[in-house]
Amino acid sequence: MEVNTKKKSVLFVQASFFAALLIIAIVGGITYKTTKNLSDATDLVVHTYKLNVELEQILSYLKDAETGQRGYILTTDSLYLEPFFSGREKINNTFAELKELTRNDKVQQENLVALSKLIDNRMANFDKSATFILFDSLKTEDFAEVFLEGKHMMDAIRDKIASMIALERAQLSYRQKAYKSSLNLTPVFLFALILLSLALVLIAYFKTAKDVKDLKRTNQELEIFKESTNQAEIISRHGNWVYHIEKGTYDYSDNLYRLLGEQPQSFEPTTENFMSFVHPDDLEKLQEDVAKMLENEHLPFIHYRIIQKSGNIRYLKAYGQTIELDGTRKLLGTTTDVTDEIEGIKLLEERNAELERNNKELSAFNHVASHDLQEPLRKIQTFLSRLVDTEENNLSEKGTLYISRIQNAATRMRLLIDDLLQFSRTNKIEKNFVTSNINLLLENAKQDLAEAISESNAEIVADNFPVMDVIPFQIQQLFLNLIGNSIKYQSKGTEPKIKITYERINALEDDKLVKPKKEFYHKLEFTDNGIGFSNEYAEQIFVLFNRLHNKSDYSGTGIGLSICKKIIENHDGYIFADGVSGEGATFTVYLPIS
Repeated sequence: MEVNTKKKSVLFVQASFFAALLIIAIVGGITYKTTKNLSDATDLVVHTYKLNVELEQILSYLKDAETGQRGYILTTDSLYLEPFFSGREKINNTFAELKELTRNDKVQQENLVALSKLIDNRMANFDKSATFILFDSLKTEDFAEVFLEGKHMMDAIRDKIASMIALERAQLSYRQKAYKSSLNLTPVFLFALILLSLALVLIAYFKTAKDVKDLKRTNQELEIFKESTNQAEIISRHGNWVYHIEKGTYDYSDNLYRLLGEQPQSFEPTTENFMSFVHPDDLEKLQEDVAKMLENEHLPFIHYRIIQKSGNIRYLKAYGQTIELDGTRKLLGTTTDVTDEIEGIKLLEERNAELERNNKELSAFNHVASHDLQEPLRKIQTFLSRLVDTEENNLSEKGTLYISRIQNAATRMRLLIDDLLQFSRTNKIEKNFVTSNINLLLENAKQDLAEAISESNAEIVADNFPVMDVIPFQIQQLFLNLIGNSIKYQSKGTEPKIKITYERINALEDDKLVKPKKEFYHKLEFTDNGIGFSNEYAEQIFVLFNRLHNKSDYSGTGIGLSICKKIIENHDGYIFADGVSGEGATFTVYLPIS
């Protein structure tokens, strides 16, 4: 968003300057046109003046000819005929000038033709009167006629010249009005344009000043960001590099030098200089990767080692991607020091190997517990049974008590070994989930507990369960342990009542589940009316070998609920216990729905 705003600002300033320049150009054009119009107006006045002068000159020449004619008539002195004879030549010259002045005026050209005919007629009239005088053939009536005819011709010439002068003055007056109107509007228009141009320049100036201020602020932020980036590189142990594809050159960030154990910008960033730090065993492979990078303009994730001048070996990981900026293609890369990660992986592998050895030892122990330990225990129980059968009458009362205690201890030992084996099997990694009939698994568990259920007269009520994806034998063991616990820890003088309910729930709507992994769960609740427990021990009862009651009061090894918790963990579920002393307990199981 900020980049788009800056682009719009730059475009606005550029547009303002271009508009101001355009207005200045328009002002210059209008000024030029106005000046030219003034010049044209001046030329027009001069043209009109010349035209009027020339027309007046023709009239003057004709008057001179007429005056000479009159002087000749009165004196018969041929000297008076000089203006008459020279006037024709002057009139012809003036006519040539008038034709040139009126060449673009059709009306005046027509008037000039008509004037020419009138002048020709008048000159012919002069010739006619001069002839009469020259040959003494002039009669009074003829002279009067010729003289009157000449007068009419001169009046016609004067009228024609007057009309031509009037037409020229009318045209001049019309054009002067148009020019005057244009001249009156032009200064106002030019002033408005100049004001607009100044306004645009001022707006562009203030906008530029604001942009410069914003640019300074942005530069400061960039400096802060650059320093933050440098610090982030140091903290995260990575460096950046840029390969300029067209130029074939590199730029290294300061921290990339530090990763190599060198001071920032302490050597020229080239492939050869960088390769001098690479571990000899990784050099050939890295050179191949760089060659492919230059060819494909892309660098996938690669790993290699470098040797710093101090002798420390560091593991590096690099990646590069091509981008295009302002028409220039560049390969942006990141190199990260993953030495701690590699060493951590190695340490984890060592620990996994150690764990695998421990698991093998545990498996060996399980084998010993299931065979080697149980075999001597069976022999002890067998020989004790024979001793009781054959020597019971020979034993003292104290001896009989000791043998009874040995039998109880052996029985407890056998039970403990069986529970440990069961916990070990539950603890195995293999998880073979099968779509199972949970109702059938519950019935199998009840069959295994049939004797205890019958002896305690226990009542078990259960909802109908849907099929679930579970590890069948573990879920059956879960039912076996929880129902067995409810029967074992019954209140004296009461018959066990066990209720098992089912509900499909949304994890977000259940208060017990915090940050659940799945959205929906199977919820199973096991409620009994046994001796219960205090809720402060709700988590401790799932700890291995932890017992809340004396072993003389209630049998057991303290492993059963630990097995239940491990079974639920193997299913990525949850198990919770709630109890009230003397009233009963509730165990809630959540199994995820895939």
